[in-house]
Amino acid sequence: MAKKPRKIKTIYDKAKYHQETVNQLGLGEEHAAHHILFLLRWLIENNLMSELFKAEEKPLQEYLSGTRPLYSLFQWWDCCLADIMLSPEGNEFAMYYFGFDNPIYIGDYISTLKGKLPSEYYIEFTENNYRKLKPIIDRRYAKWKKPGSKWWCFWK
Repeated sequence: MAKKPRKIKTIYDKAKYHQETVNQLGLGEEHAAHHILFLLRWLIENNLMSELFKAEEKPLQEYLSGTRPLYSLFQWWDCCLADIMLSPEGNEFAMYYFGFDNPIYIGDYISTLKGKLPSEYYIEFTENNYRKLKPIIDRRYAKWKKPGSKWWCFWK
C-alpha cells in the first residue's frame, strides 16, 4: 500500500502573506520572499531538509548546480516554508528560531541587513547579504544545539 503524502501542520511563512505590503511599496513580487530565502538557503546548506524536499530532485539539483535560482526553487514549493520541507531537526530549529511565537530570526534579519533602508522589504537577496546573515544563523543554531538549551525538550 502506498504511503499517503504527509499533510502540512505548520506553515512558517508564505511570500503571499507579505505581497500586499510589497505591492504598496512598489517593489517586485520576489521581495515578499527575500526574508524567507536567506533561511531556506541556510537550511539547505546545513542539510536540514526533509526527504520529501530532497525527492524533488530536478528543481533541487538545478538549484545546487547553479542553473535554477533559489527563488525559482522556492516557487516550486508555492513560495512557502512549511514543516513538510524540513527534517525533524530542521523543524525543531525553525520552530525555535523562525516560529511566530519566538521570532528571533526576523530580528536578526532586520538588525543585520536593513541599515538605512526604509523597511525590511527593501533588503535584497544577494550573496553579500547572505554572507552577512549566515554567521548570525550559524551562531543561533550552535547555541540552540547545546545540551539543555532546547526549549522544546520538555515535550519529549
